[in-house]
Amino acid sequence: MQAKVSFADAFKFWLRLGFISFGGPAGQIAIMHRELVEEKRWISEGRFLHALNYCMLLPGPEAQQLATYMGWLMHRTWGGVMAGALFVLPSLFILVGLSWVYVAFGNVPWVAGLLYGIKPAVAALVLQAVHRIGSKTLKQPRQAPFLWAIAVTSFAAVAVFNVPFPWVVLAAALTGWVGQRWAPAQFTQGAGHGSAKSAGAKTEHLETPVFVIGDNTPTPLHARFKKSRLLTVLVVGLALWLLPMAALVACQGWQGTLAQMGWFFTKAALLTFGGAYAVLPYVYQGGVEQFAWLTGPQMMDGLALGETTPGPLIMVVAFVGFLGGWSQQVLGPDALFLGAALAATVVTWFTFLPSFIFILAGGPLIESTHGKLKFTAPLTAVTAAVVGVIANLALFFIAAVAHKQGSEGGFMSAIDLPALSLACLAAVALIRFKLGVMPVIVGCALVGLACRLAGWA
Repeated sequence: MQAKVSFADAFKFWLRLGFISFGGPAGQIAIMHRELVEEKRWISEGRFLHALNYCMLLPGPEAQQLATYMGWLMHRTWGGVMAGALFVLPSLFILVGLSWVYVAFGNVPWVAGLLYGIKPAVAALVLQAVHRIGSKTLKQPRQAPFLWAIAVTSFAAVAVFNVPFPWVVLAAALTGWVGQRWAPAQFTQGAGHGSAKSAGAKTEHLETPVFVIGDNTPTPLHARFKKSRLLTVLVVGLALWLLPMAALVACQGWQGTLAQMGWFFTKAALLTFGGAYAVLPYVYQGGVEQFAWLTGPQMMDGLALGETTPGPLIMVVAFVGFLGGWSQQVLGPDALFLGAALAATVVTWFTFLPSFIFILAGGPLIESTHGKLKFTAPLTAVTAAVVGVIANLALFFIAAVAHKQGSEGGFMSAIDLPALSLACLAAVALIRFKLGVMPVIVGCALVGLACRLAGWA
């Protein structure tokens, strides 16, 4: 086992991650896997996937929850708070600034060119996530036909029959629970692309990685389940929700914009499963149609900003909050920016608070199931299902990139060849040559801008 990771080193990593976590949840999970498991070796493959499986079951942003879990596992409660907060705060500050530019000065023409190049990069990042998570979870088809069947069925359920994500997760978990009784070997983790044994006994000792927290590392004391600790986390979490809500109600009343934002986004955080892409329709319905905090086109512009800034995609809620606070003048007409920034902060607080409670309260329970197949098999099956769901998302993104907007000609004229080619090149760079996420995104953005300036797109 390696030496323990210092809190300072962890702080530097989580701060850096907050500024480079592009690509939506799939891309962010891929970044964390590469950094924590493959390069730094702070967390083993098995423990990473075990935590990921749990986060996939929760409502809310799974990438931010996974970061909170990893920080908590290494450095107790404050480590989890630090990791989760640093995953969000850079994006909040950036989006508040961009939102102010958006409402004060209108659209900037060159942004369209950058977005044109970034969208293919996002599609490639999702493809990379399918490759990374799928290769680690599904193993070879002959080794784990059940897992492959779950992934394919989940893909079809979402792509063809529009089955809601919670039902896909529930069906996969039940399949894993039943399947481990009949074929337990198919639901064990860590055998993707063969195990260390396949390399031969002669080199096995050279290829076995050493992790700070490995598969066989005893559960840290702070991560062991205690009823008193669970009760403490729940009481503190409830207080952290009640006190700000009471302050908002006392200042502006229950029907005030800020109190309604707090309540609406609490429901969004608790009632929506499947990550950011599942919560966006709910946010659109509430923010645009129910409360009229912003318009439909503004919501689409906010989504574009969310796609091109670091942090979880669900940070688009900060844009919704900012525009709602601006349009509703929550602090009066003489403090438009301060009111809008306050609204963005309120929305972010109530959106992410439940995620911290889920991890800090449920983490010890999940750690107690590590290595117990009857508990881990349903979670492994859920990860297989998520591979199918992410594959469907990748197909959707590729189709969106490949379709030329406003085209009225035949099939070939409707295909955006520059964008599709850029997506293919980005995928090859990420998967085949393992280039970093930031160089690929920046490169694609510059190429997209050049294509727009040259009139090729």
